[in-house]
Amino acid sequence: MKSFGINVWMIIIISIFSGPVLAKSNVKEAVVKIYTVSNSYNYHEPWQMWGQKIFHGSGCIISGNRILTNAHVIRDHTFIQVRRSGEAKKYTAEPEMIAHESDLAILKVNDESFFKGVEPVEIGDLPEIKDKVTVYGFPEGGDKLSITQGVVSRIEHTKYFHSSAYLLTCQIDAAINSGNSGGPVISNDNKIIGVAFQGFLDGRYDNIGYIIPAPVIKHFFKDTKDGKHDGTPDIGLSMQKMENPDMRRKYLMSDMQTGVLIIKVYPDSPAEGILKPNDILLSIEGKNIENDGTIEFRQGERTYFGYCIQQKQINDPANFKILRNGKVIEATIKLTKRIDYERLVPSERYDKSPTYYIIGGLVFETLTLNYLMEYGNEKDWYINAPKELINFYINGEPTEKQREIIVLVKVLADEINVGYHDFVDAVISTVNGTKISRIGDLVEGFEKNQGEYHVIEDIHGSKMVLDRKNIDEHGKRILKKYNIDPTKSKYLPR
Repeated sequence: MKSFGINVWMIIIISIFSGPVLAKSNVKEAVVKIYTVSNSYNYHEPWQMWGQKIFHGSGCIISGNRILTNAHVIRDHTFIQVRRSGEAKKYTAEPEMIAHESDLAILKVNDESFFKGVEPVEIGDLPEIKDKVTVYGFPEGGDKLSITQGVVSRIEHTKYFHSSAYLLTCQIDAAINSGNSGGPVISNDNKIIGVAFQGFLDGRYDNIGYIIPAPVIKHFFKDTKDGKHDGTPDIGLSMQKMENPDMRRKYLMSDMQTGVLIIKVYPDSPAEGILKPNDILLSIEGKNIENDGTIEFRQGERTYFGYCIQQKQINDPANFKILRNGKVIEATIKLTKRIDYERLVPSERYDKSPTYYIIGGLVFETLTLNYLMEYGNEKDWYINAPKELINFYINGEPTEKQREIIVLVKVLADEINVGYHDFVDAVISTVNGTKISRIGDLVEGFEKNQGEYHVIEDIHGSKMVLDRKNIDEHGKRILKKYNIDPTKSKYLPR
């Protein structure tokens, strides 16, 4: 008994003087620095690119000789190299899978010697508030591995800066700086409970970082198990909170019922024909939705009710309970659409060329956030970009008659388009009488026209009239003048 007591006290003393338990050395050995050469598309001159840029991030070796990192670390990549912590040699890497909406990616290295002697790190579970975590990575300011510690301070849905998707995050009190992105966040049991991916941009606050939590990572792994990325499901509804008591009475809700009001069912929504405007969405998968639009995802913790859908995979069924005219109705809906599919103007796109069409020196393009962001840097583009186009991005919603916004990006000045050289950033309404809902309509409007003139009209009624034969005869000459490969000016289907 005495000997047992001595051993216990010795353990306690050792624990006190050794401080908090740090991650095992094998975690350190599994951390990777990633070097990316990227080349982004130029959305204001969509036939060309901006040129090479070099930047770096972090990653971690996981099972299957793979490296887990952020999608934004390798966005628009042309060449990738990786280097293990404590090593000097760099190895060529390639993407195995990329999920831009959840800002996650998996890299592979064909040279197996890169993984020699490394124990892969396992993926853990969603941490608890106040759990201690250790952040590994290669932030700016040095070339060696940085290790910092903090605690989990908040778990809730946040907008992902890379994709604008509204997904689950963990906030920690360890700062996430440039270069940290993609690095593992390790729990006391030496498992990955998150991936560092963004900091707090407001300079008024310090030591605030955000990590992509384990449930989002595991969803990505499950999704891509079949070798392709389908994405995170979305239901395609616009909704309103029901916190006002008069609103609840108006829609015949009892004192025991809570939920959100369905305002709109977007075109192509998997709920189309099943859920209707003015229905009250009461629950999803048995999780009651409160009047503020939250669900309890863990005892005493709440987040955005869409989490119930985001835990599913594309084509999974989901069970809904709604209140319609005072009657409770249950429905099962197959989740066929991915998150943010219903945007009229897409959020920032990566690894994809712009969708554009050139005719007679007129450059038309599908409006995206990429196009708007080229009006400045990340801090001031929204000040310089045309307000009408920004309004379409922020407030625009798709309808059956309008699925995309098509913009006249610029006019390649030539004698056949004189008078229209400053006719830019115009939102196109019709081409030769064809109503423009998608860029395919615009192409069809031009290519099927057999009349003497092409007539292009914008949403304000302003018109451009061009001689069709002139355009047919001189179109290639204009492309040659501006050093544009004619094959690059054709319609690029999405």
